[in-house]
Amino acid sequence: MKRLLLAGAALLALAGCGEQTIDPQSQLGPNPQLPEPRQALLPAMRIAEVVGWKQNEAPTVPSGLAIRQVATGLSNPRNLIALPNGDILVVESRKQGAEPVTRPKGIIVGLVMSKAHGEKGTPPPSNRVTLLRDANADGVPELKTVLLENLNAPFGIVFVDNALYVANTDAIVRYPYVPGQTRITAPGQRLTDLPAGEINHHWTKSLAASPDGASLYVGIGSNSNAMENGAEAERDRAMIWEVDRATGRHRVYASGLRNPNGLTFYPGSNILWAVINERDELGPDLVPDYLTSVRPGAFYGWPYSYYGKHLDPRVKPEQPALVARAIPPDYSLGSHVAPLGLAFGAGGSLGGRFAGGAFVGEHGSWNRDHYAGYKVVFIPFQAGRPAGKPVDVVTDFLNADGQARGRPVGLALDRTGALLIADDVGNSVWRVTATGG
Repeated sequence: MKRLLLAGAALLALAGCGEQTIDPQSQLGPNPQLPEPRQALLPAMRIAEVVGWKQNEAPTVPSGLAIRQVATGLSNPRNLIALPNGDILVVESRKQGAEPVTRPKGIIVGLVMSKAHGEKGTPPPSNRVTLLRDANADGVPELKTVLLENLNAPFGIVFVDNALYVANTDAIVRYPYVPGQTRITAPGQRLTDLPAGEINHHWTKSLAASPDGASLYVGIGSNSNAMENGAEAERDRAMIWEVDRATGRHRVYASGLRNPNGLTFYPGSNILWAVINERDELGPDLVPDYLTSVRPGAFYGWPYSYYGKHLDPRVKPEQPALVARAIPPDYSLGSHVAPLGLAFGAGGSLGGRFAGGAFVGEHGSWNRDHYAGYKVVFIPFQAGRPAGKPVDVVTDFLNADGQARGRPVGLALDRTGALLIADDVGNSVWRVTATGG
């Protein structure tokens, strides 16, 4: 084991030698610059070591905004929603077990990724939903209690018609729930099985409800980076399902989406949007992650192509008929920023400059030699479409030494329009308001 670790350290040093080839700003927006693929024995790798937040530390927000920590001591909070009565539900989640190593470089990548969590010793209880109650909406919850526990790596959560739907890693489960309850004891009803299994590479399952509540939409990530685990491992993956809420029956809503997250309907419309984590190991500037409206029946390329019809040279055999159908996404967020959260601004509660657009939580890069992401950005919209470059809203999750005090994941707006951020390695929830709000 010692020899393995020493060899891994040497390879990690080599893996950090990749070079940026283009201006990162050129990859933001609807028409990103796409350099030629650059393959290597080991990809460029650098991930921020987790140190957590010290007392009185907080992320940075622009002038006119304020940020405060509204919950601490959580256990890997990954997602959250605001209920009609103002209660906040926080999904705390941890994948159970390690997936099998299917290629030699997976050992080294695993060593790098282990730094992303920073946990030592026995982790505290997770895989549950915690309720925060802030009755007077002053940003200081009077109650913090476990609403639901003993879940299986949950992530997506929605509330529809006095029922709470939780997307565990292997199923959507329905629980009877009336806002105001502080504990769910009734057994859940398994509505729809979801792909999981021994590998279960992208284990988080994002969830959204249609505006009329009749359908649920669930994001199911791929079981590999670029199909290196074989086609059978990708059955029913890299896609978004539309699930009938009454019967549990499902159909493929869109496919070719490597890891869809943040499923959210644009306010006042029936248009579903999502943020997508694209593939790695084609160089530090490929492939850009993106924000897109999700067209019913569309194919977005994974694994055969990216950004429309740009072929991935690693994937054989090629599928020209599928590639011919592939459409480009709406808006590039830049390479390897790892977007996981999405929320649309509404009503201008944070000021007019943040009305109507999209907030995106960028969890942060590993497959490049300089950090990317690790922040929350805002993309302006006009007439329901992205219009302009991203604006940094919440930054400094990394400290001056490049260590991770926190990493943003799920986003939501509370009943006042304040922005809520689930911070998984900071084990916190943050709340952003207009100054004085």
